[in-house]
Amino acid sequence: MFTGIIEQQGEIQEIVREQENVHVTLRAAMTPELKIDQSVAHDGVCLTVVSIEGDEYTVTAIRETLDRTCLGHWKEGGKVNLERCMQMNGRLDGHIVQGHVDTTARCTGKEDQEGSTKFYFEYNSEDVTVEKGSVTVNGVSLTVVDSEAGKFSVCLIPYTLEHTNIGQLQVGDLVNLEFDIIGKYVAKLLGDR
Repeated sequence: MFTGIIEQQGEIQEIVREQENVHVTLRAAMTPELKIDQSVAHDGVCLTVVSIEGDEYTVTAIRETLDRTCLGHWKEGGKVNLERCMQMNGRLDGHIVQGHVDTTARCTGKEDQEGSTKFYFEYNSEDVTVEKGSVTVNGVSLTVVDSEAGKFSVCLIPYTLEHTNIGQLQVGDLVNLEFDIIGKYVAKLLGDR
């Protein structure tokens, strides 16, 4: 479980393909605090640390992960939002995030709001966002501003733009989405009726 509050960014050092799997080695300041078999969210995707060497660690993504996320588009030198799992004795600053990406979305617009930046996204999924509800974009817990079927927008403050990779997003870029867990369960229950 995660909160969607990004601790830091890591830099991709190496990407190695092995059959259907992809091994990604990252450099991050938190590496000395990690341990093998630990779960870390990478742009919102929960991946297991499989090796550690110095200030670099490696995670492995399987075909299912690559099919559902934008990890297949990662490039060496790219920045990745990182969050370690939440501690049960801490504050839940964002919202409940599982690290299980539902789908990807494309950035369709970016607008200066004189103090914040509004981003527009479109996605192909049955899942829905709710105005003033939560959504996770590349692992970042955000509040939905506008919501329509297959579309939503969010506004980001300068701090979030500076400390996450969303600040580098351009129109046309893909992002990972995890919809609010409570909303997903409500939609499932209503759909089963």
